Amino acid sequence: MTTPFSFSLHHTDGQARTGEITTSRGVIRTPAFMPVGTAGTVKAVQMRDVEATGADIILGNTYHLMLRPTAERVAKFGGLHKFSTWKGPILTDSGGFQVMSLAQMRKLTEKGVEFRSHIDGSKHMLTPERSIEIQCLLGADIQMQLDECPPFPITEEASLESLELSLRWAQRSKDAFADMAGPHQALYGIVQGSVFEDQRKRSAESLQEIGFPGYSVGGLAVGEGREQMFRVLDFTTPVLPKDKPRYLMGVGKPLDLVGAVERGIDMFDCVLPTRSGRHGQAWTWDGPLNLKNAKFVDDETPLDPDSDCPASRDYTKGYLNHLFRAGEYLGPMLLSWHNLDFYQRLMAAMRAAIAEDRFAQFAAEFRARHREKS
Repeated sequence: MTTPFSFSLHHTDGQARTGEITTSRGVIRTPAFMPVGTAGTVKAVQMRDVEATGADIILGNTYHLMLRPTAERVAKFGGLHKFSTWKGPILTDSGGFQVMSLAQMRKLTEKGVEFRSHIDGSKHMLTPERSIEIQCLLGADIQMQLDECPPFPITEEASLESLELSLRWAQRSKDAFADMAGPHQALYGIVQGSVFEDQRKRSAESLQEIGFPGYSVGGLAVGEGREQMFRVLDFTTPVLPKDKPRYLMGVGKPLDLVGAVERGIDMFDCVLPTRSGRHGQAWTWDGPLNLKNAKFVDDETPLDPDSDCPASRDYTKGYLNHLFRAGEYLGPMLLSWHNLDFYQRLMAAMRAAIAEDRFAQFAAEFRARHREKS
């Protein structure tokens, strides 16, 4: 029997929450960080190693997979799970953000977005219906409505116009999902409204009238800065239902995650752990380290002797420094693996702190220790 999607809230500590999302492919412990598998792979890390870090779910990308190798081809392989060998739940985004940020010659209409591929210039049309069709072909357990992700800064008038379009697309996405998806799959609505309080509330309330099993906060981490992002969350999450998961899209640095959990967010994704790893940056409890720096040439200590992850525990900083200076592929692979492990250890530590009613203390101690510049 297929397990239906559900969310159970286990404990709250202030606004911070811990719980579980149940899917047919496994349970997602929240707060959860989703490693990003843009093109069917978490860059530079094998799926078995992603799983070993403690990740319960990964993210796939509709835009990239529709262009290459195509969603239809992935479906012939049995869906994204079999294609990539990831056995747990997969969340797919709608492709809307990438169309706005990567695609060429975009034309936005009520119907959808017409664009040319950044890969080969081929012409495509992404509508709410086509986005859902692609996500269903991929076999995603959690899917996203198609929305327009507006730029920042933006005027109130332009933001409102974009918000209204996203709400109309939300209804169309839900209608298409009802026709195409299975009973074990779920569709999230996406709250927009830039940094405007009245618009965020309007978006959240309107999406709840349409009705979704989960709600995402989109349109942040696009240049508004951490203080402004937290301000938006301060007035947005209280408007969202307490019995549904809340997903902050595209965020972020460790301090972003702690601050957002503090404000009631349950789910996150970001390319930062693997992108940083490919460029020689390791995230640690004390902040980021640039392993390319000459000060690590003779450093005989590992990144984290207390970790169970081999990349964190078994290799010295001096060796990692050597790998990057020598241009060896193993350097980005090990740091990406380490960074994913650190992010999962951070999420586990936050879940434990919430369950034990000491999250405020944990957050204060983390902020005192973690320095973003190194």
